[in-house]
Amino acid sequence: MSAVTPEQIAARIERLPLSPWHLKLRVIMGIALFFDAFDMLAIAYVLPVLIGMWKLAPHQIGLLISAGFAGQLVGAIFFGWLAERIGRINGAILTIAIFSVMSVVCAFAWSYESMLLFRFIQGLGLGGEVPIAAAYIGEIAKADKRGRFFLLYQVIFAVGLAGVAVAATWIVPHLGWQWMFYVGAVPAVIALILRRTLPESPRWLASRGRLDEADHTMRAIEDEVTRGTEKTLAPLPTHIPPISRSQARFAELFSGPYARRTFAIWVMWFCSYLVTYGIAGWLPTVYRTVFKLPVQQALQYTMVTPVIGVVAALACALFIDRTGRKAWFAWSFLLGAIPLFVLALGAANTPFNVMILSTVSWFFITTISLGLYLYSSEIYPTRVRAVGTGTGTAWVRLASIIGPFVVGMILPKSGLGGVFLMFAIAALAGGAITIAFGMETRGKTLEELSP
Repeated sequence: MSAVTPEQIAARIERLPLSPWHLKLRVIMGIALFFDAFDMLAIAYVLPVLIGMWKLAPHQIGLLISAGFAGQLVGAIFFGWLAERIGRINGAILTIAIFSVMSVVCAFAWSYESMLLFRFIQGLGLGGEVPIAAAYIGEIAKADKRGRFFLLYQVIFAVGLAGVAVAATWIVPHLGWQWMFYVGAVPAVIALILRRTLPESPRWLASRGRLDEADHTMRAIEDEVTRGTEKTLAPLPTHIPPISRSQARFAELFSGPYARRTFAIWVMWFCSYLVTYGIAGWLPTVYRTVFKLPVQQALQYTMVTPVIGVVAALACALFIDRTGRKAWFAWSFLLGAIPLFVLALGAANTPFNVMILSTVSWFFITTISLGLYLYSSEIYPTRVRAVGTGTGTAWVRLASIIGPFVVGMILPKSGLGGVFLMFAIAALAGGAITIAFGMETRGKTLEELSP
């Protein structure tokens, strides 16, 4: 029997100083995350072309946006479950391979129906990659600066959302819509690099009883960190509480202290993404069909919102360890609701007003969308962290399916005012649930948070 314990593995991770090894890990995972975001929203930026080419009605547009998110819902749950069994790295490689290959396949779509099918299959990989990567990064991060460490990685997702908008303004008019999907296939190369350069999560290995492997992996990490920092490692911290040896059970998400956490995180996920993906998925089409802007101008107007989102994500990464998670999320929901109510009450009468006010709302609520990946990786124990994060992000996908589809139904009947009223109410509800049921996780080890 191994003399190494799960508590010792956790303590050895917590004593590691920030090093070039940590940076390498985030860069490699971050490139995959960038293209996950890129591929996720590529459809929104080719739609202004496909609408005219395939003569799409509003409800068909909504379904085409929603198809990818439907795949992501299935992928988030299934691959979250699978990553608890085959490991974080193997799970990440599989999901990256799926969404990269299917990005190329989407470029060959010949009809509305074929694109629906291809986007659904691509969504399986897109939905699975993000929660697996979140669990992996969270398990490597130290408690004291975990918010900044994790969110500086997660900022890359916001950069990907901005990158797809910026790229589309040139690629779609000059090279054609298919090239948005060709570019999205790049991370297939990252899957090969992942396998060769990144170790499996020692916390996951320990949670599966593979303690000798966890010890061997930690020794390799400690050697690389020591070479990179030229510092002797600190003594092991002594505040790691006992870790449960029980096996992972899906029902654990709904029992004991985790039931309240699961309810809160599910509602927060749903409300934040109903707003962010509702706005991001429909803005190019709104500028094109409601305000009759030319395709290139519609894409340029849309580009502003996600670019500002990068600034918001950086602010969140730098300050969330100071404010705490709960306060940041609650205030962001409430402040993000205000410009949406203004748009609902009659300000959505010009494309400029829509761009400015939706961007202000996006500034606040996109930080929640990114911060919840950190939060989800903190509130569950290692044995169910990936599946807990995966089921939480399944509500992201449900919101992302419902949002574009409902917008397609509301827009012809109630106009933009009705659409923004729905978004405003969702943001207000998210803030209320955060205040009532959210918990604070700042500065505590993962083992302290899940005794």
